[in-house]
Amino acid sequence: MTRETLRHDLPEALRRDVRLLGAMLGDGLVEYGGPDLLSDVERLRHAVIAARRGEAGADEPAAIVDGWSLERAGQVARAFTVYFHLTNLAEEHHRIRTLRERDARGRTVSGSVAAAVEAVRAEAGEQRLAEMVDGLEFRPVFTAHPTEARRRAVVTSIQRISDLLFALNDAPEDGEEQAETERRLREEIDLLWRTALRRHTQMDPLDEVRTAMAAFDETIFRVVPRVYRTLDAALDDGRTGTRPPRVRPFLRFGSWIGGDRDGNPYVTAQVTREAVMIQAGHVLRALATMAARIGRELTVSEATTPASPALRAALSAARTASPERLAEIAKRSPDEPHRQFLLHVADRIAATLERDADLAYAGPDELLADLRVLRDSLAEAGAVRQAYGRVQDLVWQVETFGFHLAELEIRQHSELHEKALEEVRAGGPRGEMTEEILDTLRVVAWIQRRFGVAACHRYVVSFTRSERDIANVHELAASLGDDAPVLDVIPLFETGEDLERAPSVLAGMLDIPAVRRRLDETGRRLEVMLGYSDSAKQLGPTSATLRLYDTQEALARFAAEHDIKLTLFHGRGGSLGRGGGPAHRAILAQAPGSVAGRFKVTEQGEVIFARYGQPRIAHRHLQQVANAVLLASTDAVQDRARDAAARFRPLADRISEAAKRSFQSLIETEGFATWFARVSPLEEIAELRIGSRPSRRKAARGLEDLRAIPWVFAWTQTRVNLPGWYGLGSGLAAVSDDGRDLDELREAYAEWPLFQTLLDNAEMSLAKTDRAIAERYLALGERPEMTSAVLAEYDRTRRLVLAVTGHERLLEDRHVLSRAVELRNPYVDALSHLQLRALGALRSGAVTDEAERVHLEDLLLLSVNGVAAGLQNTG
Repeated sequence: MTRETLRHDLPEALRRDVRLLGAMLGDGLVEYGGPDLLSDVERLRHAVIAARRGEAGADEPAAIVDGWSLERAGQVARAFTVYFHLTNLAEEHHRIRTLRERDARGRTVSGSVAAAVEAVRAEAGEQRLAEMVDGLEFRPVFTAHPTEARRRAVVTSIQRISDLLFALNDAPEDGEEQAETERRLREEIDLLWRTALRRHTQMDPLDEVRTAMAAFDETIFRVVPRVYRTLDAALDDGRTGTRPPRVRPFLRFGSWIGGDRDGNPYVTAQVTREAVMIQAGHVLRALATMAARIGRELTVSEATTPASPALRAALSAARTASPERLAEIAKRSPDEPHRQFLLHVADRIAATLERDADLAYAGPDELLADLRVLRDSLAEAGAVRQAYGRVQDLVWQVETFGFHLAELEIRQHSELHEKALEEVRAGGPRGEMTEEILDTLRVVAWIQRRFGVAACHRYVVSFTRSERDIANVHELAASLGDDAPVLDVIPLFETGEDLERAPSVLAGMLDIPAVRRRLDETGRRLEVMLGYSDSAKQLGPTSATLRLYDTQEALARFAAEHDIKLTLFHGRGGSLGRGGGPAHRAILAQAPGSVAGRFKVTEQGEVIFARYGQPRIAHRHLQQVANAVLLASTDAVQDRARDAAARFRPLADRISEAAKRSFQSLIETEGFATWFARVSPLEEIAELRIGSRPSRRKAARGLEDLRAIPWVFAWTQTRVNLPGWYGLGSGLAAVSDDGRDLDELREAYAEWPLFQTLLDNAEMSLAKTDRAIAERYLALGERPEMTSAVLAEYDRTRRLVLAVTGHERLLEDRHVLSRAVELRNPYVDALSHLQLRALGALRSGAVTDEAERVHLEDLLLLSVNGVAAGLQNTG
C-alpha cells in the first residue's frame, strides 16, 4: 500500500482535521521564523518520504540535517514534535467522533458491556449472569512511573486545542462563530509552539499527585456512573433509571502516587499524608458540587412528591443542628423538602472539606445513609426517575470514591524491611530509613482513622523472595502497638525465579498469624502482584510471557485448593516490552481461573491520559475491560484456553527455551551495558525530568540496576524496540526452520489466546521498528558483531511472525493501526535523523565547546520528546 493510498484511505473528517491543524502550524512557523523555517521543515519532510519510497538516497535526510545550525535543527525538531501533538489530538478527536456516532446508532458494539451481557446470558443463563455481575471487580491503580514525556502545560494546551476543534466542527460554516473559533485555534497552536516542550525543573511526588488529579477531575468522576448505567441498562432492556439498580459499584480506583517509595527517596511519610489529603480535597469538592447542582434542580414539590417519614425526621434533625442555614434554604425552597435536604447534604459535604466539625460528615457511610433516605423517599412518592436518575449517580459516586477518591497503596523494597526489623528487634538506636518505614506505618494508621481502612491498607513488598518478607512487614507494624494499622501485605514477584517460587511463598504466608487473621476478616480474600517489567528484562518477552502464564495458572490452582478468593494484580506498563498492549486481548489471554471476575492492573504514565483523558474514550476503555473480565470468567472461554494450553504447551516450551537463550546471550555479552548506553539516549533520558523517581535502583551502573522504564524508553528511541520482540524469532526458528511444526504454530496462533496475543504484540512492536534507522543507532556502539546479532534476530523474527500469522505485511489485519504507523513513520524518521546528529556528536568525544554541548543536549532531548509523541510510546 503506497503512502498516497494510505493517506486517501483516511476517513474524510480525520483527513480534514489533520490538514487544518498542519496548515495552521505551518502558518505559525512562517510568522515565527519566516518562510525559510517552513521551507526547511518541508525539505526534510519530503526527503524522508522520498527515502522511504526509495526515490532518494537513504543518506539524503542525514545530509540535510547535518547542514543546519544547531539552532535551526532545534527549531525543525520542535516543528515535527508539535505536529505529532496535533496529529495525536486529531486522531483522538476522531476516535471520540466515531464513538459518538456508534452511540447514536444504538447498536450493541463489540467489546461493550452489552455484548458481554448478551454472551454470558446466552451461555450461562440469567442467574449465573446476575452472580457474575455481582462479583465483577476492576481495580485500575494509577502510578507515577515516569513514562509521560509531555509537560502538564503541554497537555493542557493540547486539551484547549481539542475543545476548540470540537467547537469548530460544530460551528455553522462561514459564520462569525466559525471565524472566531478559527482565530482562537490559531492562537492556541501558536502558544503550543512557543511553550517549552520539556521540563526544566525536577518533578516532586506531590506534583505527580496533582497531575493525576486532572484525570479524576475532568473525566473519571463523571464517567463512573455512566459506566454503571450502561451495564444496568444492558441487564434489563433499558429500564435503568426507573427501578432500583441491579449493578453495584465494581470500579475501585487505586493509586501508588505518593505511596510508592521503592527506589524513590523523595516519597516520605509526610508526602503520603499530603497525597491522601490532596485526593480528599478533590473528591469532596466534586461531591459537594454535584450534590449542590442536583439539589438546586430537584424542584419536586410536597404536593406532587410528599416526603417520607424518614426524610421528615432527617430534615428535623438538620434544623436542630443548623437552624439558620436550614431556614435560609427553606425560604428559597418552600414546600420542596427533597430539595431542602439535598442542599443541606451539599453544605455538609462542603463542611467536611473545610473540616467544620459541627456540620461535617464523620465519613462516607454517614453521607450514603442520608442519600439513601432521600432516594427512598423519592421512590416511595412515585418519583422513581428522580430517585434512580442523578441521585442514584451521586450514590454510585460516593460508593466508588468515598472521601479518599482512590485507595493509596504503599510499596517498599523487601531488603529495607529486613534491615529495619533487625534494628527494631535490637532495641538500640535506629537509622533514618527504619524511622521512615515506621513513620509510614503510623501515617497509614492515621489515614485509616481519618478516612477508614478502605482508604489505605494495601502494602506491596517489592522483590518478595519468601514468606519471611511478608512476615517482616506485619512484625514492623505490630511493633507500633496501638498505632499499628490494619494491613494487607501483598507479595510482588518480579524476577523469573521469584515467579516460580510464588506458590510456595503463598503456602508459607498461610502460616503467618496476621495473614490468617486478615483472611478471616476479609472472607478469605488474598492479593498477589505479578511484575511484568523486570521479568521481561531478565528473560526476554517470550519467556517472560510464558513464565507469567505458568505462575497465574499455579496461583489459581493454589487458591482453589485452599478456598482463597484470589486477586492477581498485574504490574503492566504501557509499552509492549513491559506487558502493555490492548487491555481487552490481554485479559482474555489470562490463565483459566486466574480472573474469576476480578482484574487489577497498574495504569502508568502516558497510559493514564490516553485512556482516561477524554470522557468517551474512558467510557469505552472501562466498558472493554468489564466486557473482557466477564467473558474471561465464563466456562467457554476458560475451557478453550485450558484445552489449547494443554495441546500446545510442549511446543511453547521449546520456543521459550530457545528465545530465552537468544535474549540472554545478547544481554550477557561482555560490555553490553556500556554498548547499550552508547547506542541510545539512555543516560540523557533522566534529564527529561518526567518523574520524581531515579532511573536506577542503586548508584551502580550495571544493567541489573536499571529500571525497566528507561530500558524500554531508550530502545524505543533507537527505533529498535528490542524489548518487544527480541528472542521470539530464535524461538520460532527452533521449531519451524527445518519445516517441522509450522502448521502446529499456525494452529496455536488460531486457537490459543495467549500465543495469539504474544505474536500480535510482537507484530505491533516490529511494525514500529525501522531497520535502516536502527542500524545507524547501533553503529554508534562500534560493536559490529552485536549490531549483526540484533539485525539478524529482527529479520528472523519478522519473517517467522509473518509466516505463522499468514500475513504478507506487518499489521495486515489491523487496518487502522497499520495505516497510522505507516503514515507516521517518515515523520518519526525526521526526528530520528535529528536525534542521531546530536547523539553521534555527543558520543564521538570531539565536542569540547561547552555551549555546543548544551545545544546538542537540548536538541537530543527535544527529539526524544518528539519521537515519543510520534510513536505514542515511551516506557
